[in-house]
Amino acid sequence: MTEVVKYIVYFFLGGLLVSVSTYLGSHGKGFLAALASTLPVISGLTFILVYLNAGGGPTVSFAKNLIWLSPPWFVYVGTMIVGVPKLGFWPAYGLALGLYLVGVGCTRLLIE
Repeated sequence: MTEVVKYIVYFFLGGLLVSVSTYLGSHGKGFLAALASTLPVISGLTFILVYLNAGGGPTVSFAKNLIWLSPPWFVYVGTMIVGVPKLGFWPAYGLALGLYLVGVGCTRLLIE
């Protein structure tokens, strides 16, 4: 399989997961949509593909960085929970994304 074909397959797999999550969420099945979004399919597939392409070291590095990025992700999700009812979707999303990026920046400074 060529590099281009591999990345096209990766693109469609990611799109499929987003489509399933969106479908479930838009039909009032929030728990199932959240499960589909957090099910370790994307990260699991990424583990496999990083391992197959680069070996164990980069795979472990990827896993460690997933752990480090969990706190900013919790801030992101918490901001959406609190912000959407109070601010509306778009302002809450902008704030959540901004806080996530600040959290990632702080995490990056902390781990280096």
